[in-house]
Amino acid sequence: MRTFDHLAPDRLQELLERFARARIAVVGDYFLDKYLDIDPSLAEPSLETGKVAHQVTGIRHSPGAAGTVVSNLAALGAGRLHAVGFTGDDGESYDMRRGLAALTCSTDHLHCDPGRMTPTYLKPRDQTDPSLAGEHSRYDTKNRTPTAPALEQRIVDSLDALLGRLDAVIVADQVEEEGCGVVTARVREAVADRAGRHPQVVFWADSRRRIRRFRGVIIKPNQFEAVGQENPPPDATVPFDALAPAIERLRAETGAPVCVTRGEGGMVVSDPEPTVVPGVRVDGPIDPTGAGDSVTAAAVLALASGAAMPEAALLGNLVASITIQQLATTGTARPDQLPERLEMWLDQRSGEA
Repeated sequence: MRTFDHLAPDRLQELLERFARARIAVVGDYFLDKYLDIDPSLAEPSLETGKVAHQVTGIRHSPGAAGTVVSNLAALGAGRLHAVGFTGDDGESYDMRRGLAALTCSTDHLHCDPGRMTPTYLKPRDQTDPSLAGEHSRYDTKNRTPTAPALEQRIVDSLDALLGRLDAVIVADQVEEEGCGVVTARVREAVADRAGRHPQVVFWADSRRRIRRFRGVIIKPNQFEAVGQENPPPDATVPFDALAPAIERLRAETGAPVCVTRGEGGMVVSDPEPTVVPGVRVDGPIDPTGAGDSVTAAAVLALASGAAMPEAALLGNLVASITIQQLATTGTARPDQLPERLEMWLDQRSGEA
């Protein structure tokens, strides 16, 4: 397995300059990230129950899950963005659509269905503690009944309506409950079919539970998913001698390139040959929330701009090294931050030579 250890700064700049021409649809589960900022010094007992009544001093919300991918694409300067999925007919839908509009992402194909709830992650947190320790227990709103066939068809029809004017399609399968989100078996089959019919379009999929079910599209499993290992212990890694044959099998099974994430170890890509793409080492506290989505955004933008798989994986690593340093929020990165990160990465590579 070879190691990709160099990218010329001029090549990075060439790719970055093409980002503004990329047209991308993000098909998937749009969750609203809703933050409640709590001042612990204002806590008071409830007169009725005696329990602590936490006092909210601010409310923030932003598009999450598939929306996090959109946020990262927008921050990186993607040219045209389309959201494909559904929301409920509720206040969270209003906040979601307003957030996507602020990212200049079209919501013409984000279908409003009164029979569904807008998936929401409600995140109370102490405003005085930006670390992970400042987060309270989270409250999730999710749909737990199957997505109706009529709504599935509307999603497939939206994909068909957009495909003639896209450079890439990202599938973001966030909902863990089988068949209850946007990326149902029917939608997954349609994506595989359209990927075969549109070889000029980059198709990329990420999934919390079902990454191995995709066919004909680039997939992004983590190292444990690649070898079929569930519930790995903390700080575990998969050795390369186990990972390499697993990637080869997965590549043959899915019929498309594979990009395996390894946390701080970077990535391994299957094409054009099995290649290790080291990550960027960073110091200080980190928050990995949304790091995988930032990898997806950067890598797909790079591929849509003409990058080879190892180059695209490196751009994903560079962006993730920036987003994980943004605490208590789902971070993004700007194109003008990447040359400095590339220089850091190159210095680290030369130090290990």
